[in-house]
Amino acid sequence: MTDISAFDHSKEARFGDYVALLKPRVMSLVVFTAMVGLLVAPVPVHPFVAFTAILFIALGGGASGALNMWYDADIDAVMRRTRSRPVPSGRVGAGEALGVGLGLSGLSVMMLSLAGNVFAGLFLAFTIFFYAVVYTIWLKRRTPQNIVIGGAAGAFPPMIGWAVATGGIAPESLAMFALVFLWTPPHFWSLALFMKEDYSNAGVPMLTVTHGRPATRRHILAYALVLAPVALATAFTSIGGPLYLAVSIALNLAFVVGAFRLLRRDEVVAEADGYRAEKRFFRFSLAYLFGHFTALLAEAALHSFNLGGW
Repeated sequence: MTDISAFDHSKEARFGDYVALLKPRVMSLVVFTAMVGLLVAPVPVHPFVAFTAILFIALGGGASGALNMWYDADIDAVMRRTRSRPVPSGRVGAGEALGVGLGLSGLSVMMLSLAGNVFAGLFLAFTIFFYAVVYTIWLKRRTPQNIVIGGAAGAFPPMIGWAVATGGIAPESLAMFALVFLWTPPHFWSLALFMKEDYSNAGVPMLTVTHGRPATRRHILAYALVLAPVALATAFTSIGGPLYLAVSIALNLAFVVGAFRLLRRDEVVAEADGYRAEKRFFRFSLAYLFGHFTALLAEAALHSFNLGGW
């Protein structure tokens, strides 16, 4: 839990510090997957409604980031990757971060309920709660399964986008959820492979800390093998098609091959070369997810011109 007195508050916050508080990189992923979920839904949405809905989903994602930074400021302060964040660096007070997170949570949920529908608003509220409470407060510091269970929070946005359009849940939105949910562990575990010391110093029981790097490599490959058929199966839903299937085959082949190469990596060699292969896999995992959702968008465009489908 954050100790507010532990940080230097003599630095003056700038607008960019409050933007950083919302985790814009994470927010961009939330926005993109939610937008895809909304646009591939079978019910057309007025452009203004779609824009405002995505805006408030983005604010909800930012609210989750602010609440995470408020609670995790103590461990952020000892990790190289996060020590320059607004709260541990002293540019934004922990109380301010909490206030921003709670304020944006209430605003985003209320406005999405009005701009979209009540179900979508409540779904966003549940997502914020899941990320801030279930993942950040409950799971992150207690179990190496933190990112497995907590990853659901990052998988909900496409379902929220779908709910804005349709007012409910469907097999297609569950397929998008499953894609992100199963992608999340190997994505973050590949990061943990070259950031193990950070998590160890912060006392976060990431899999690399509790089970070691070799076990983490095995888990990455196992998840890649489970993820592949789930990703491919989406091609055979109403939002898929031959273009998506071709893209998914190529991406999953590269993903599984990359995971297998990580498994075979000698730890001494990996450390000596600065974990370059692990960093490449981490970056490719981002392209993997972006590629799948871009293919879904392309299929939706083709369907709208009666050129796609099976």
